[in-house]
Amino acid sequence: MKILILGMDGYIGWPLALHQLARGNEVYGVDNLDRRKNVQELGSWSAIPILTIQERIKNLKRRYGNRINFTLGSILDPQLINNVVMKFQPDAIVHLAEQPSAPFSMIDQQHASNTQYNNVMGTFNLIYAIKNHCPNTHLVKLGTMGEYGYDSGLDIPEGFFEIEYKGKKAMIPYPKQAGSWYHWSKVHDSNNIMFACKLWGLKSTDIMQGIVYGTRTQEIIEEEDHTRYDFDEAFGTAINRFCAQAVINHPLTPYGKGKQKRGFLALNDSIQCISLLIENPPTDENYRVVNQFDEQYSIDDLAHRVKNIGNQKGLNVEIKHIENPRVESEDNYYNAEHQKLKELGFKPTNYINDEISKMLDDLIVHKDRIEKKRESIIKILKWRDGEPQDLIP
Repeated sequence: MKILILGMDGYIGWPLALHQLARGNEVYGVDNLDRRKNVQELGSWSAIPILTIQERIKNLKRRYGNRINFTLGSILDPQLINNVVMKFQPDAIVHLAEQPSAPFSMIDQQHASNTQYNNVMGTFNLIYAIKNHCPNTHLVKLGTMGEYGYDSGLDIPEGFFEIEYKGKKAMIPYPKQAGSWYHWSKVHDSNNIMFACKLWGLKSTDIMQGIVYGTRTQEIIEEEDHTRYDFDEAFGTAINRFCAQAVINHPLTPYGKGKQKRGFLALNDSIQCISLLIENPPTDENYRVVNQFDEQYSIDDLAHRVKNIGNQKGLNVEIKHIENPRVESEDNYYNAEHQKLKELGFKPTNYINDEISKMLDDLIVHKDRIEKKRESIIKILKWRDGEPQDLIP
């Protein structure tokens, strides 16, 4: 297969490229390196050192020859994305080229505006490029479980559910109740893609992905293959941030009560799921929604898992709840369906405690590197005013 990966330099994009190449597929990557720039803006870096994009591509070329190609650029450039799609003619496009951080989108008006413009208009350029140059290509779009929101009090279906109103029934999209400017940008993406599929007959899988954690996949073996690992408040997801805090003797910092429940997925399983969806495009519908996660946990549960496993390794891990900077329910009912991937053959590769143990082992090696950017952990972004606040170290 010919796979176009937009956002190939990122946390998920890079290991996905490694996996697809290892499976014998041809991969074309596009990235503008914004993730590196945005993390640097916050005074942080990847906890695990990664190569430059030039070094990454050079190494892949050495191993895989002409099966890997890359263009440095943004899909906000319509000419660029049109040219790439027209010349490569991919069987599938995996769209990861978006600003992925809710806290980053809440810093101020400029960050909110940039997030909306980058995510919505980039996707808009992409769907027009597909329509004009490869209308039979399968678009695999990475959305987020956060599109649904977390406070409805209802079970969450995979995209659509049946409703009855005044004696009439209909199958409609589950109402979206996003909680950040980032999450709303993803909602707009989903609506635009759903409409494009209806209007032009395009084929797309919209992935509502849970929170991803981990340092490795099956293909990440050598140092040169490592993907990035962020631990700052904006780009470091909950488990990833807790593990980084643990290795530098910083208290783990659940927000508020810590009873917020979410769906989680190991990095290796994220790659497995995306690959399953690439290999199994929708057959009886043009627009398919898939909820992509393994298990559901509270944030407090995760913190205690990291604490217990860290202390078994000789770390002195403590938990310190802090004021919640976000506008959210701190003890929510959460039960989301996730059957479609299981029906395609998805099976988790690691128990969460085993994954946390491996993460801590990988991070302990880079303790000094994390310590150098400690300030990026002890700053938090408040949802309502955007002003960073200091944590007590």
